[in-house]
Amino acid sequence: MVHVKICGVMSVQDVELCVAAGVDAIGLNFAPGSPRCLTLAAALPLAQAIPPHVLSVGVFVNAEIEQLLEYKRALSLGCLQLHGDESPELLSQVLPHAYKALRVRGADVLAEAARYAGEHMLLDAYVPNAHGGTGARFDWNLARDLGLVRKVTLAGGLTPDNVAEAIAVAQPFCVDVASGVELSPGRKDPERVRAFVRAAKSG
Repeated sequence: MVHVKICGVMSVQDVELCVAAGVDAIGLNFAPGSPRCLTLAAALPLAQAIPPHVLSVGVFVNAEIEQLLEYKRALSLGCLQLHGDESPELLSQVLPHAYKALRVRGADVLAEAARYAGEHMLLDAYVPNAHGGTGARFDWNLARDLGLVRKVTLAGGLTPDNVAEAIAVAQPFCVDVASGVELSPGRKDPERVRAFVRAAKSG
């Protein structure tokens, strides 16, 4: 069964909502400039509210290795998601509990993915001047192709209405949603969260 990650969670209430809905992972965003960006202090009670059976993922954009290690340790993060222009060398320093996110322009993403080590990889839509959370989508067939050699997390434009179709086409290991289940940036809609998990798990 496909895994479900809800990203950009900003309150303990929404952590509890996601856990009760049956998600497999919760993403805490530390990307500067994102409307969902958390400080280390703000993230601490959220991280403490995530139970052991749910993976806590820290989302970073072009962070230095020192920050990655500090936040991972301070928040007991289960995994790091590198969503910027990080090098294969930086990723290798935080493996195995980390993965690279790539923004898909086209089929060249398969060659780009080959530059990075690790079992997992996230694919998101490419939007100029944005590193994710845009709600844009891409050709899901490219995720299926990469899924032959990697455990792919599919992100970008997923909603309760299209996630079942996305899973059927892309056959991902995990689906990742932020804006598709929100009332406003960082504020989750309980009904949409529950509907998303139901649709993703029903396949």
